[in-house]
Amino acid sequence: MSLTRKIDFAVVFSVSHANPNGDPLNGNRPRTTYEGYGEVSDVCLKRKLRDRLQDAGEAIFVQSDDRKTDGFVTLKQRADAMLKNIKDKDTYARTACETWFDVRAFGQVFAFKKGGKDEGADAVSCGIRGPVTVQSAFSLKPVDVASVQITKSVSNEGDGTKRSADTMGMKHRVDSGVYCFFGAMSPQLAEKTGFSDEDAAKIKALLPKLFENDASSARPDGSMRVLKVVWWEHDCANGRCSSARVHDSLKVNDDGTIEVAPQEGIRTEVLEGF
Repeated sequence: MSLTRKIDFAVVFSVSHANPNGDPLNGNRPRTTYEGYGEVSDVCLKRKLRDRLQDAGEAIFVQSDDRKTDGFVTLKQRADAMLKNIKDKDTYARTACETWFDVRAFGQVFAFKKGGKDEGADAVSCGIRGPVTVQSAFSLKPVDVASVQITKSVSNEGDGTKRSADTMGMKHRVDSGVYCFFGAMSPQLAEKTGFSDEDAAKIKALLPKLFENDASSARPDGSMRVLKVVWWEHDCANGRCSSARVHDSLKVNDDGTIEVAPQEGIRTEVLEGF
């Protein structure tokens, strides 16, 4: 059975001496808005959620390069291995949703060839609209971006007896910040992908651990921490009110503490970060 109730959620997290989401078009500096507020893109957040789901043993279609577990180099190879011989578009989409958790949660666009194996058939897009949406995260206050110069060493040349010259580079970080992002789950869209109450419970359990096993030079262990997860479960599929009104019921203070106003017909649960 697919998702039976509308769900909204929010995640409050802290950043300490880390680059939460570098912008490749801006020298990999932490993303900020024009007003100076820190930003973490929705794509970045879904990447982390996919990784946590994969850590938990779920089958993931969009795998990161350092987490490939099935030997497929590209998404096309992964899709062809499971879906190539399917000739019906609806069956193609249904099988993809049944096979991969992130497809039935977030959706995906596949290139589908009419007629399956027929290479001469016209290709069409097979779009799957997922019931789980995740917004970008923004800091509560403008953030200060610190930049330090570093020395970069590259690999040895030739037989290894000659060491290539070091080069200078830059490393950027946010010294301190509290961020918040929102998400929602739609029962109406879940009917089309098969996203279930059990799937929603898995995401709920993993949100407090969003930054575990995600350490890097830019984000050392302990530098990013989930403080609170707020989980709103409506008592009906259509929802008692809009997601915007639900989000307005949450007040996040500068120190990361929260206040949540109760709402009729909506069960509110606050989870501590891992």
